[in-house]
Amino acid sequence: MVRDCGAWINLMSHTVKKRLNAGLANLGVTGVQSQVMHFIMARCSKGPVFQRDVEDAFDLSRSTAAGILNQLERRGLIRREGVAEDGRLKSLIPTQQAVALQEEVHACIQEIEAEMTKNISPEERQQFLDILSRMYQNLSE
Repeated sequence: MVRDCGAWINLMSHTVKKRLNAGLANLGVTGVQSQVMHFIMARCSKGPVFQRDVEDAFDLSRSTAAGILNQLERRGLIRREGVAEDGRLKSLIPTQQAVALQEEVHACIQEIEAEMTKNISPEERQQFLDILSRMYQNLSE
């Protein structure tokens, strides 16, 4: 069967998510939760991070982002803290538990990335990333 670009991207996305979820299952987080947690940790050093930042970064609906953040909060990986300037806003703060978990999550991601890109040269990898970026831009216009 011949697959077009969209079919290959969909297949790869599904496969990567499945592998990531399986690798992270013993840590009690999903791949998406780990990505959101990493985003919050990376961004909070530059200033407050809010739910709308997560929505924008991952192109998520408000309800989907809220569900992911609620799960992270229930697991004790983030906490929400009110902002003095606007009582409606809650800043997302990673907990020490999230910081401790991040190293194991990163190791799992690196392992999958290494397996996925074995036998692919750095030049081929960069070309692939450039092409994917252009495809994404084409669909975002």
